[in-house]
Amino acid sequence: MARPTNTQFALAVHMLTLLTADPQTMQSSELLASSAGSNPVHVRRVLGRRAGLVRSRPGPHGGWLPADTAAGTTLADVWRAVNGDDPVLGLHSASPDCSVGQRIQAALTSIDRRAAAALVAELEHTTIEDLVRSTDAADLPLSA
Repeated sequence: MARPTNTQFALAVHMLTLLTADPQTMQSSELLASSAGSNPVHVRRVLGRRAGLVRSRPGPHGGWLPADTAAGTTLADVWRAVNGDDPVLGLHSASPDCSVGQRIQAALTSIDRRAAAALVAELEHTTIEDLVRSTDAADLPLSA
């Protein structure tokens, strides 16, 4: 059975692109969620863990703004904020009694670290501002 894909990185990039497209206008979680086909609570959870990438104001007239540096934020910055040092290959724990399992874990962990480094290196080439420009996000109205 296939396991669900974690979409927090894509959601965070989507939200940062929307926020950076109109950096002076506070956007509500509801509006952001409607753009992404998500839930406002999920949007708040994802954005709330992006320390330094967004600013927020709670309450009925609250919402989200990009941090001052969001335009220059790379996708690698977002990846690290969302995933930290989590494995990219979905590694599992092996039985401590299985010598093969323990060796496979060590081998896969090494491969995972190299794959993560290659992924981050590729993501360093694109900024949120690049996505604002390539998607014409600044020219498109947000719709709820």
